[in-house]
Amino acid sequence: MIVTVTLNPALRVEYDAERVVPGQLNRVRRVGYATGGRGLAVARYVQTFGHDVVAAGLAGGSAGELIRAELARAGVATQFTRIAAESRRVLAIADGQSGQLTSFAEPSPYITTEELGRLATDYLALLDGATAVVLCGSLPAGLPEEIYGSFVSYAAGAGVPVVLEAGGTALRLAAARGPALIIPDGGSLDSGVLLQAGGPTSVVVMDGSTVRALTPAGEWRATLAGGRLDGEAATDALVAGFVPGVALGWSWPDMLRHAAALAGSVRSSGEADLTAYEELLGGITVSVPASAEAG
Repeated sequence: MIVTVTLNPALRVEYDAERVVPGQLNRVRRVGYATGGRGLAVARYVQTFGHDVVAAGLAGGSAGELIRAELARAGVATQFTRIAAESRRVLAIADGQSGQLTSFAEPSPYITTEELGRLATDYLALLDGATAVVLCGSLPAGLPEEIYGSFVSYAAGAGVPVVLEAGGTALRLAAARGPALIIPDGGSLDSGVLLQAGGPTSVVVMDGSTVRALTPAGEWRATLAGGRLDGEAATDALVAGFVPGVALGWSWPDMLRHAAALAGSVRSSGEADLTAYEELLGGITVSVPASAEAG
């Protein structure tokens, strides 16, 4: 079982209006709901390929219930820790005439000390039987920045590898705890993070049409023929692409090909195009570190 942890999920509320006029009553033709938050996107991509996945983290209020419902509709199991506050919402309003999209993002909920304690208890229980853990996304108010570091340590104690996608202080604090794989938020290879991580930790970034993996054995590169990898959806898919390999012990060439093809196959809607994935898979070239060639 693969466990994805999203501590600051969002409910995306999508309004389709014929026209949006500031300062006036604007009627909405259609309303849609979707889940937001990187861990939830990763869970959906992982589930698409038939892997057993559970989406965990924090969720509360009616927005939290709708997040659970949307994930269930996609076939993703959930085990969220309930919070008293309402999970954040992102309102996206599409103007049918101009084509413009206007969005409003609510602030994250405040997490109490009691809720943090229940979250830690629930997380420890999920480690029993987990083959890999994915920690990614922003932190809500009230959570300490070392939370990812603590969760990496708990997983290490249970013998479960961790894929970490984060940035800033949360990333630096967690990198020292030895996650199996780091994908820095923002996509830069931070030498300070690499030096702090050390040990068996590897770091992956997207760079144009190339996925770079800096590992203890050297740097691997996977290049996507005729494509470019960028955007949040591609980053989410890239994270998801490495998870099965980390859980099942795939080789670096196999992990890189799968992750790069998945990241390159994502449509503008955020869905993975499996036909495009199969086509891309055969056109990916992987360069091998000199140390691996010598071995």
